[in-house]
Amino acid sequence: MEAKDKFTLGLELPTDPRWVNIAEMNIRAILVDHAYCEQKAASSCISLIIAYPEKDKLVEVLTPVVAEEWSHFERVMQELRKRGYGLDRPRKDLYVEKLSQVLRRGGNREQQLLEKLLMNALIEARSCERFKLLWKNISDPALSEFYYELMVSEAGHYRNFLALAKEYIPEEEVMERWRALLQEEAAIMLQMEVRDDRMH
Repeated sequence: MEAKDKFTLGLELPTDPRWVNIAEMNIRAILVDHAYCEQKAASSCISLIIAYPEKDKLVEVLTPVVAEEWSHFERVMQELRKRGYGLDRPRKDLYVEKLSQVLRRGGNREQQLLEKLLMNALIEARSCERFKLLWKNISDPALSEFYYELMVSEAGHYRNFLALAKEYIPEEEVMERWRALLQEEAAIMLQMEVRDDRMH
């Protein structure tokens, strides 16, 4: 299994180790929240394509990601149904809400694109880190393998968003902003309650 453990995402602060234990005890709520996270990931990519249709590389890279994120939603729904659960109503995503508050407002289209791409990269990185925790620690073998597969996929999406940022904005500017957002994200994680009903 050691060969699988190779995902370094640059996050400044690891998830509180208590999260995976309490999450496993409330797996229905985690799966429901996860399903909505996959929906929102697909929607975010669609929104970027709609907002920046002239950026050929962005459209080329994100079009298959939309399909992949939606297939993840379908797979989470299968896991819910296997356990006799329904979807339930969505919860407020405080993590994404707090991340949105630290994004820069205004600026030109490229600057706004940078903020959106890096926010998506951050969400994918944190999702990947949480999937890794579930893969390595959850007792259900089928769910463990499921989260390993999703961890690999989300790591790829994280790299896609960073690569797209560097496609359209100078790399030095991208990395300076990325490092600043990583610090902001760590501060957000320190303030957030460890909850058993949220993927983030």
